[in-house]
Amino acid sequence: MAPERLRVLRELADRGTIAAVAAALHTTPSAVSQQLKVLAREAGVPLLEPAGRRVRLTDAGRALVLRADEVLAALDRAAAEMARYRGTARGRVRVALFPSGAALLLPKVLAGLADSAVELIASDEDLPPTEVPRLLADYDVVLTHRDERAPSVAGPRVRALPLMREPTDVVVAPGHRLAHRTAVDPAELADETWVSVRGGFPVDDVLRSIATVTGVQPRIAQRLNDFRVIESLVAAGYAIALMPRWAVAHPDLVALRLSGVRAARRYELALRPHTEHIPAVAAVRAAFAAAARDVAGPDPLQSGADRPDPMEHP
Repeated sequence: MAPERLRVLRELADRGTIAAVAAALHTTPSAVSQQLKVLAREAGVPLLEPAGRRVRLTDAGRALVLRADEVLAALDRAAAEMARYRGTARGRVRVALFPSGAALLLPKVLAGLADSAVELIASDEDLPPTEVPRLLADYDVVLTHRDERAPSVAGPRVRALPLMREPTDVVVAPGHRLAHRTAVDPAELADETWVSVRGGFPVDDVLRSIATVTGVQPRIAQRLNDFRVIESLVAAGYAIALMPRWAVAHPDLVALRLSGVRAARRYELALRPHTEHIPAVAAVRAAFAAAARDVAGPDPLQSGADRPDPMEHP
């Protein structure tokens, strides 16, 4: 089975339609269909079946996609190994990052790669963790985040490497009734008005945890995904908000630790299985790990996690 045909099959698994595959590969739908027909003949079993006006993978097709991931990753590793014999790790690595994570880590990552032969091409993608498998159709590495109580994005075709933990705090205006405090119990926030992010993102997961603890649904006045806008509304006294600790930039805001709720988001690097040892990808991983240690300390996966969680230890 030729690698180029395995790539076409993998693209179909990632993108869902023959037209989308053709657009991504800069070819025609008929050429994609022909490659898939040849691959099915080589496999000796049907790989596609009708689904309305489209096609979808059969069970055999889905199984072959997993093997295609392994084969193509092995070819990439072999090419990278040969490149390493010619010198240091080199190549272009495409990385997608959520915006606040990019602001926090990307300058340090780029500085860490400055003297290497690895070129990192970064793009900001403000999408929930559920979109990671789709993003991996276009990127080699995806920096994603999730509430620490939520499951990892790891799956049969997604490798998720833990990177760091970032606590989530309550932020209030300097004139707020709680501004003199350093910590707050969720029950004290039952009557507050909130600004939150859209559903599906880690900060909103923490707000739902607070609702579970207090038994009171939070009154959310606005949902916005730009932390700078959220900070401005909080500083103006419009509402309070939850924010990741190292995303807070407004000089007037007061950050309060939450008592009684495990409140943090986990950063993960998502990539295809079998690709983390490609030298250029490994160099990017190492640069992210160094950046995480610089921000969160020598044990970034435990940052801010030394306080007991009464929900787990009554």
